Amino acid sequence: MPTAQKKSTVEDQLRALVRLQHIDNRIDQIKKLRGDLPEEIQDLEDERAGLETRLENYKEEINQKKVDKREANVDIKEAEGLIDKYEDQQLQVRNNREYDALTKEIETQKERISEARQTIEEAEETIESHEESIEETEERLAELDKVLDDKKDKLESVLQETEDEEAKLEQIRQEAQEKVDDRYIKAYSKLRNRLRDGRAVVPLKRGAAAGFAVPPQRQVEIRQRKHIVACEHTGRIIVDQELYNETIDEMKEALNV
Repeated sequence: MPTAQKKSTVEDQLRALVRLQHIDNRIDQIKKLRGDLPEEIQDLEDERAGLETRLENYKEEINQKKVDKREANVDIKEAEGLIDKYEDQQLQVRNNREYDALTKEIETQKERISEARQTIEEAEETIESHEESIEETEERLAELDKVLDDKKDKLESVLQETEDEEAKLEQIRQEAQEKVDDRYIKAYSKLRNRLRDGRAVVPLKRGAAAGFAVPPQRQVEIRQRKHIVACEHTGRIIVDQELYNETIDEMKEALNV
């Protein structure tokens, strides 16, 4: 009786692992259908956010340059008025000292005009350059919006087709996982993470498992279903093909997945 109980327990664990692997295989297929769309969409949205920030900065700087330009024009008018005033005063001075002082004031206002004109020139260059950049940025944003809409539509289509199934699979996956001992779950999870195809549980087919030959004695152990047998080469858990197929067929019939 103890031996029969042990055999039943191991076989139950093997069946539970096959069920878990089957569910994960289907979840992997669903994720593969989505491909890189979620990551691509996120990258495009990040780029879009960066472009919008850049666009806002361009517009703010243009507004500031327009303010600088207006202020520079005011400075020029004020300086020109002062120059006229000082030149009139020079005609009325009585000594060289007063004349030289007014000449110095006139030079100061001329420098002020020169600086203001330079400010205007730089502002106009910046405005022109930024307006071109804004146009290019808005064109790129329009392109991004079109690409984003297309990729989001594709992703939405895939999600609509698979969302309900994935939710159902996640639910039954949790139930299936609860039937596997913790030590086997840990081993299974490590294998899933390490193996590129995610196949931690594989059937024994014609003396081989996942492309690697299995020694005859190990094949006997696998068919007896009394032990959890791991592949010497890959670490994958190997199960009897008949048990594997029975479990998969039961799941397809009962759960339609």
